[in-house]
Amino acid sequence: MFLEPQETMPRKSVLFSSILRPSCSGQGQPSMGERGGGASGSRDLIFQDGCLISGSLEALIEHLVPTVDYYPDKTYIFTFLLSSRVFTPPHDLLARVGQICLEQRQQLEARSEKAELKSFSAKIVQLLKQWTEAFPYDFQDEKAMAELKAITYRLTQCEEENGTVKKAITQMMQSLLLSLAARSQLQELREKLRSPAVDKGPVLKAKPPATQKDILGMCCDPLVLAQQLTHIELERVSSIHPEDLMQIISHVDSRDNHRCRGDLTKTYSLEAYDNWFNCLSMLVATEVCRVVKKKHRTRMLEFFIDVARECFNIGNFNSMMAIISGMNLSPVARLKKTWSKVKTAKFDVLEHHMDPSSNFCNYRTALQGATQRSQMANSNREKIVIPVFNLFVKDIYFLHKIHTNHLPNGHINFKKFWEISRLIHEFMTWTQVECPFEKDKKIQSYLLTAPIYSEEALFIASFESEGPENHMEKDSWKTLRTTLLNRA
Repeated sequence: MFLEPQETMPRKSVLFSSILRPSCSGQGQPSMGERGGGASGSRDLIFQDGCLISGSLEALIEHLVPTVDYYPDKTYIFTFLLSSRVFTPPHDLLARVGQICLEQRQQLEARSEKAELKSFSAKIVQLLKQWTEAFPYDFQDEKAMAELKAITYRLTQCEEENGTVKKAITQMMQSLLLSLAARSQLQELREKLRSPAVDKGPVLKAKPPATQKDILGMCCDPLVLAQQLTHIELERVSSIHPEDLMQIISHVDSRDNHRCRGDLTKTYSLEAYDNWFNCLSMLVATEVCRVVKKKHRTRMLEFFIDVARECFNIGNFNSMMAIISGMNLSPVARLKKTWSKVKTAKFDVLEHHMDPSSNFCNYRTALQGATQRSQMANSNREKIVIPVFNLFVKDIYFLHKIHTNHLPNGHINFKKFWEISRLIHEFMTWTQVECPFEKDKKIQSYLLTAPIYSEEALFIASFESEGPENHMEKDSWKTLRTTLLNRA
């Protein structure tokens, strides 16, 4: 049984801040065939109901490497390559794979088994192809690329080989280099993109004029805005890769002398996507608080409620949660006179879906429904599933924390990594959906670059709209006024 910690609705997304219960493990895992050839490490693998649940690192590595009459299940390949980086860096794993391959190849050459040698070489190339396709960015590391080239060079040295293996290797390397070049260009583009401007907010009694452009001036259709938010979500989440998500559990294990790669380049995409949630929440609060007239603020709140509802219908739960979080920020939530004019029935339904009780049970039910719809979908519109990223992160982190990496006998707890891999694989499937909605560059530009108020500025604008009502608010307002006057 997994624990169920109590949570309150996140006002602001913060990665690694807490942990939630993931879905039950051990269901529907692919059965694993026994490794052929009687590998010496096979007795260090433990299976349960046909599923590999634990093993020594060496045995798991041997289970990855093909033999003449064995090829690992593709799900095992993905899971082990993903999880192995917790215990050993990819270049060291590749070096060990290369060593095992060389030993097997020498045995086949000694027996002059030309047909078997050809078959074995083809399987090794296939394994490397799956590795470079699933985790191409492992090979940004010069050591990993050097090991890859060493293995492929040895595979092409046998005189009896025809050109099939060499051709497959050439195609693999070309595809890998294209993937690496594409990521390099993306990283350069990210450096050029600026973050949304942070507005210091209004000076006392100097609120922006009513004619100033706001989100309603750019888009007054909730569905269209929800579709543009979905565009942004899918574009941003598509830059997240499986190995990036393993950074969630990156730590120095007391039993491992290797640290899962935790440099800034591996966490940038996670932090950037998390920051997008925070920016959207603050943008919603800014759009509400900077409106001069109560009637217009009411309209703004009702508009964002409708946008959040459309996001829910699309399956864009991350934007929906960000919008709700923005409306629940204190500077917005305290506007009681404004909220009294809002028809809140639809907002109450949204908050019900995001109710944090029972570990966000209502949200998880809705997410499951969207997942089932996606699996049976005939169109990209029905395939869209964008989970609340902060909760997804917490699920993985909590799963990591409640299950150890190693069992008492020293084996790697592979059952744990099956479940982590399942969550990540499902998430990656969602990120690959192509957005079916027409892109509106003007609306997206506004969403991504419109100035947002700082927290202090939000409170100032809020107090100017509706004065403080109790001693605590009066003290806060007095402090803010003093701070502004001192700055002036």
